[in-house]
Amino acid sequence: MNIPNILTMVRILLVPVFVILLMDGSFFYALVVFVVAGVTDGLDGFMARILNQRTVLGSYLDPLADKALIITSFVALSILGIVPGWIAVIVISRDCVILLGVSVLFLMSVSFEIRPAYVSKATTVLQLLTIFLVLASTFLPEYINTGIVETSFWITALFTIVSGFIYIFRGVKFINNS
Repeated sequence: MNIPNILTMVRILLVPVFVILLMDGSFFYALVVFVVAGVTDGLDGFMARILNQRTVLGSYLDPLADKALIITSFVALSILGIVPGWIAVIVISRDCVILLGVSVLFLMSVSFEIRPAYVSKATTVLQLLTIFLVLASTFLPEYINTGIVETSFWITALFTIVSGFIYIFRGVKFINNS
C-alpha cells in the first residue's frame, strides 16, 4: 500500500458517508464530501505519476472508486427525485455493458488491454460535473439554475452513450482480431 492507493481507499470509504448525508438531506455536507472525494481522485493519480508509485492494485482500485462514487451518486439522487431516473439508467447501463464486455472477452480468453478512450475520460468528468451541479443547485438555486442542470443531464447522457458504443466497438474488434 502506498500513498496513492491509500487516497483511493479513502475515496471508496467516503462513498457511504456521501450516501448517508444525501439520505439525511444534508446536501451541503454531501457536496463537501463529494468534492473531497474528487480531490483525492486527482491527487492519487498525480502522486502515483510524480512519485512513480503506479501499482496493479491502484489500476484496479482507481476506476472502481470512480464507478462506486458515480453510480452511487446517480442512484441515490435519482431515488431522492433530484436527478431524473433516465440519466441514472444510462450511466449504470453503460458501466454494466462495459463490465459484461470485459467478462465476455475474459471468458473467451481474448487478450486485451483496457485503455480508457478520451471520450470516456470526458464522460467521467461530465458525470462528476453533473453531480456537482445537482448538489450545488439544491442549496444555491440563485446561482445554478435548472437550465444549466438540465443541459448537463443531456450532454452527460450523450457522452455516456457515445463512450458506451466506443467500448462496444472496441470489444467487437478484439473478438474479431482473436
